[in-house]
Formats: sequence, C-alpha cells, structure tokens
Amino acid sequence: MATLIKNGRIITATDDYIADILIDGEIIVAIGKNLANNAETIIDASGKLVLPGGVDPHVHLDMPFMGTFSSDSYETGTRAALYGGTTTVIDFILQQQGNSLHAALDEWNGRANGNAVGDYSFHMAVTDFNENTKQEIKSIIETEGITSFKTFMAYKGALMIDDHQMVGLMEEVKKHGGMINVHATNGDMIDELIQQHREEGKLAPLYHYLSQPEITETEASERFVDMANQTGCPGYIVHLTCEGALNAVRNATKRNQKMFVETCIQYLILDASVYENNFEGAKWVMSPPLREKKDQATLWAGINQGLVQVVATDHCPFMWEQKLMGKDDFSKIPNGHPAIENRMELLFSEGVVKNKITLNKYVEVSSTNAAKIFGMFPKKGTIAVGSDADIVIMDPNEKHTLSVSSHHMNVDYSGYEGWELTGKVKTVLLRGKIAIDNNTCHIEKGFGKFVKRNKVSQKI
Repeated sequence: MATLIKNGRIITATDDYIADILIDGEIIVAIGKNLANNAETIIDASGKLVLPGGVDPHVHLDMPFMGTFSSDSYETGTRAALYGGTTTVIDFILQQQGNSLHAALDEWNGRANGNAVGDYSFHMAVTDFNENTKQEIKSIIETEGITSFKTFMAYKGALMIDDHQMVGLMEEVKKHGGMINVHATNGDMIDELIQQHREEGKLAPLYHYLSQPEITETEASERFVDMANQTGCPGYIVHLTCEGALNAVRNATKRNQKMFVETCIQYLILDASVYENNFEGAKWVMSPPLREKKDQATLWAGINQGLVQVVATDHCPFMWEQKLMGKDDFSKIPNGHPAIENRMELLFSEGVVKNKITLNKYVEVSSTNAAKIFGMFPKKGTIAVGSDADIVIMDPNEKHTLSVSSHHMNVDYSGYEGWELTGKVKTVLLRGKIAIDNNTCHIEKGFGKFVKRNKVSQKI
C-alpha cells in the first residue's frame, strides 16, 4: 500500500527543502517534486515540518527498581512515545547479579514481545562481569544485535561494578565491535553523603540533590573517560548533567579521544530549585539530579559545539503513590521522571523556537545521532530513499499546553504541568503506517518491532 506525503518542508540533520515523499509498504521509495499521486493514501503536509521519527536511546519501561516497577509498560510507554513523535526507543536490560546476560534478555523479551506499539531495541546492563559473562558478549552482539553495554559506577550492591570489572568488560566489548554506556557518578561518595544527611535528620527531597554534588559526576566522568582511552573502547556517557562532567569530555578531545555524550531534556530546561518545594520535589527526584542554571548554559553550548550528541529522556515514571514510599526519607523515593512523550515538543519549543539550536541540529540530537551511534542508521534516523518510513509531521506554529490531563504516559502527574509550548506533533508514521493522527493512535500493541543493530562506529 502506497502513501504520498505532499508539499512538506523536509528537515534532516543536513537538509531543509520542500518536496513529496512516496512510501511503499514500510519503506521510503522516492523523494521529489510533484511525485505521481496514484497512492492509496495522500497526506497534505503544506506548511508543516516533515521530520525523521525521533530516536530516544534512554528509557526504562516495566523496570524493577527500589522494590517497585516503573509505571509505563512497553505498551503504554511506546504508545506515549509515538504521540510525542518518538518512533524508536532503546531500553535497558538489567542483569541480575549471579545470573547470565541471556537470562536477563529472556526476561525483557517477555515484557516487550507482542506488547510494544512502537519500535524498540535494547542495551544490556552488565552488573556482574565474570568469566561466564565474558563468554556471552560475542553472542549478545553478533546473534542478538545488542551492541551497547551499560555499566553503573553507583548503586553499590545492586548495579555497580568496580573499575577492574569495567576495564575487563571494555576490553571484551571492544574486541567484538560494541560500546560501553556508563552511568557516571561516584557511588561511594554519594552513599557517604546520603548516610550523613540521614543521620542528621535531613530527609526532604532537597537532600537527594545535595547528596549528589557536581563533583560526584565530574570525578566519575573523568575516570570513565580515562579507562575508555586506556582500553580504546568506544564510550558513551548517559544523562550527563553538568559543566564539570562535560569538561572531562572536552579535555579528552585534546588528546584526540572521541567520547559520545547524551544529556536529557530535563537537564536543559529544569533546575534544582524544584527541590525546594517540600515533598513536591519528589516528582523530579532522579539520578543524577537536576543541576544549576549555569549547567543548562553549558549543555546547550555543548550541543552546538558537538560535544553533546544526543538529547534523550531517561524516562522512568512512577505513580505519585510510588513516590510516597520516600515521604519520610528521600533515599527511599524511586528515582525517575516521565518525559518520553514530551521530549520532541519540548526540545523544539525550548530549543528551536527560542533560537538555541537550529532545525538541523534539532533533528541531529533527537534522532539521527542516536541512530548512527547505536547502529540503526540509515534504517532509522533520517528521511532518505530506502529508509524506514518513520516520519513526524509537525505544525511548527501551533501552541499547546502540557498537562497530566492530556498526556498518554501511565503516570498521574506531569513534570511539566502548565508548560506552554510552540510546535505540535500532528501525524506520525511508523514504518509507513499512520500511527498517530488527530491525537488518536491507529495501531495496536504488537505492531512495534525489535531492531537488531549493527556493530558500533565511532564516526558520526
């Protein structure tokens, strides 16, 4: 079945032009002026932006954490992503210490298979690197198509690995064409500060922020960058938030080291003042925490300097009742923030409309770079002949307000309640099928496919 999108302003990471797009089945087959209109479905995109579907490489769906689970399932989370213009997400499989990587993969496949509405892939979080785990790396990359491995430098006793394990994992992953993603914060320093604040009776959400000062992220980022340089393993820092951590990456460029960096939409537009609102601040308890205004300026500059390549979400929502688990102790508040549906529109309104980034840079950091870094390009992340027809049609001038009353995420509050935005996603196609139109979802759970990924390239 053919679909023709006519007269849209097509924006990619490099291009900006008006043309038609012809789709046959799941694939873009032609782009040009005045294409023949014998398609069964014709969409007039006059006056609209036509963008590649967004790629969010950092989400947590149905994730076990702190004695509970994140509240978005693969069905609700990927559907909400589609409403916001994100057509592909990458979630994190969490290995249980003492168990194999393949056992963890089976567990996550059980959650995702037949439930996802949008397309998805996985990172493999390694929490127990040993000789048995080492033997699994090759097949995870080459057979399963999972080419990125997450490590934690925090959460001792649950997720954290030590530097010896980190270096061993880097060497094995590099050998087989993979990449290490890292949560770069100094867990020992953070744990000490948490204990100190609790002993002093300082239990409000503000002390979550004060337990993770900038130095905890700066030090861990510097250490990770140095280990990646020593081993030659491609590295990617997830959810980088602050000036000190980005300076660690900037310094690495002086020795011609390439380090990929992701920030998240919340770190660009929210700051730590939200933690001063008593327990209401629990809505924004995440790790790393929100930072200062000066860090926002650093991150926007880092995007334009090419030091920050990706804007993701770290979407990990919890219902308010779940957040109340920590009403008497900030260290028991489940860490996470809902944003999977809001990322593309927030970044457009706060970035493009306010002249902080160009349209091309917007596409680059919301779609193309993640697709390239994680081995999905040009299948995902661009509008080109032969690419998947993952397409977002956006009205760049429509104003709207974010609210829990209108979002589709399975969470009973919004981190952006009342935010007035300019730029609204109107129609979303996933592999040639109209997924979202007129604020209605037209595809069912199970439509989403797992995306096997190619080995990692350090060139983007």
